[in-house]
Amino acid sequence: LPFSAAANLRPGAEQKVVFITARVHPGETPSSFVCQGIIDFLVSHHPIAKVLRDHLVFKIAPMLNPDGVYLGNYRCSLMGFDLNRHWANPSPWAHPTLHGVKELIIDMYNNPKINLEFYIDIHAHSTMMNGFMYGNIFEDEERFQRQAVFPKLLCQNAEDFSYSSTSFNRDAVKAGTGRRFLGGLLNDTSYCYTLEVSFYSYILGGTASAVPYTEEAYMKLGRNVARTFLDYYRLNSLVEGPLAATPK
Repeated sequence: LPFSAAANLRPGAEQKVVFITARVHPGETPSSFVCQGIIDFLVSHHPIAKVLRDHLVFKIAPMLNPDGVYLGNYRCSLMGFDLNRHWANPSPWAHPTLHGVKELIIDMYNNPKINLEFYIDIHAHSTMMNGFMYGNIFEDEERFQRQAVFPKLLCQNAEDFSYSSTSFNRDAVKAGTGRRFLGGLLNDTSYCYTLEVSFYSYILGGTASAVPYTEEAYMKLGRNVARTFLDYYRLNSLVEGPLAATPK
């Protein structure tokens, strides 16, 4: 579908877009709960959500691999493809969800009225604990440093998010992922991340005990991802009422 003017923004506001995708690997079910937390918070009556809707456009594709999920596959689609290795040249026949999302992202990128500022792809990790991110490596040191700002802010907002586990890489095996491909395609004002969350537990700072994840804890991480954009764009002064009133 063509990108239409964002009716939720204040009149004359710059169209800053945050694009979020999830569940490209069907077995990584926690990613859906994190994404659900983001969606539920953004459409809620919470004062932070209202400010975010007034200033940002969120485009969310909550399930990039619906056929794989339906079939109960762990990593692949109906056709047997790991879709997160085919972003460079997705086929409209073999990888239709990637093809559609990539076309939409490129259309937005080429639209001078739109600033595509974030791409976040949500996954789940089977061996590591906590939530953490993967980012890209750039030759431009300033761009590389700016890329670290969002995960650092998220670490302050989410007790289960670990900045120390967050890493920036350009491994050849990850070249076909959304984060790597779009990181190379988009300009230096766009930031592309993979958001990972553990399948099983997180460790609170200053302790050694592992806390098992629940569906609610995954959704809470999603809410904290959403509210971190308030800090990133320095919109805190626009929130009516106490900031502490985030859903528990």
